[in-house]
Amino acid sequence: MRKTTRIGLTAAIATSLLLGGCATYTGQTNDPNDPNRVRQGALIGAGIGAVAGLLSGSDATERRQRALVGAGVGGLAGGSIGVYQDRQEAELRRQTAGTGIVVDREGDVIKLNLPDGVTFDFGRADLKPQFRPALDNVARTLAEYEQTIVEVAGHTDSIGSDAVNQRLSEQRANSVGNYLIGQGLRRERFELVGFGKQYPIADNSTDQGRAQNRRVEIRVVPLRQ
Repeated sequence: MRKTTRIGLTAAIATSLLLGGCATYTGQTNDPNDPNRVRQGALIGAGIGAVAGLLSGSDATERRQRALVGAGVGGLAGGSIGVYQDRQEAELRRQTAGTGIVVDREGDVIKLNLPDGVTFDFGRADLKPQFRPALDNVARTLAEYEQTIVEVAGHTDSIGSDAVNQRLSEQRANSVGNYLIGQGLRRERFELVGFGKQYPIADNSTDQGRAQNRRVEIRVVPLRQ
């Protein structure tokens, strides 16, 4: 791509982001805790920063981090990362208790396991209506702890063709991710991906193992400075 074309593309995307940002501004409050509040003076810089982040970086998580930093979401540093994630983990455990969502921790990364038995009907990718309140609680916590990247990955068991499983895993990841985004979370925070049957966590030769492998995982990764 020629340099002038790339610059033109960046400008076009920036304009789109800015227009979208203006559409969400209410002008009704200066409360710093209001998620709909937009600082008009920083809008242009934030929009261009987000574009620069999304168009650069060799890794998906790195792109998300650059986009958020460019949009004005500050990163975490040093010991504050662990403390931040400790608090978020405790809140996620509280909000998901009794829902079937399993909350784990791997270092500074919080992982939520959504078994397909509570999230989807067999072979389907539309969320069960009764599961949506649980995701609403997850979304509220993610909104409170905004300094994180959210990776949503769909997984299947080994039954069926590679193509069918890949498509189903992608559709389920999109269903969960887009539902969370629809609750007012920044789209720049999210990476949605389907892995099909590539990464089992249990034995696919048993019914119990296959049930564990049919899942959507949400990884909450701290945004670092």
